[in-house]
Amino acid sequence: MLCFIGHALMENRSGLIVQGDLTQADGHAERRAAVDMVHRHSPGSTRRLTLGADKGFDAASFVADLRQACVTPHVARKARHSAIDGRTTRHDGYELSLKHRKRIEEAFGWAKTVGRMAQTVYRGIEKVRSRFILTTAANNLARLPRLLTA
Repeated sequence: MLCFIGHALMENRSGLIVQGDLTQADGHAERRAAVDMVHRHSPGSTRRLTLGADKGFDAASFVADLRQACVTPHVARKARHSAIDGRTTRHDGYELSLKHRKRIEEAFGWAKTVGRMAQTVYRGIEKVRSRFILTTAANNLARLPRLLTA
């Protein structure tokens, strides 16, 4: 039974993970962790940030929390009752963010196969969180040589 869920905040230009966290799995853990990581990443920032996410994040409360934190929500829209309106989707950056957000799945796939996070041997949230953050850092180190040559 799944009891932990990993979260990662990725920088779009390089694809490097800038923050990672692990929480107890429940229905709203991803949204809470995303808002917490955004606040930790740039507390009180006056410059506008963007956050790309999938359809599971298309909720009115999540979008409102991001807008209050000066973050433009580039969230994939649900077919009906979407919280994302035309002021976000009309820009070219919205489509670009939706294309780039799929790169985070590469990091999670690497963590499950190479980083051996698919089935952890550790018990307790602190030990598993430490292993997850170490695995995301190792993923960044593995990606650096390819980024430096490009």
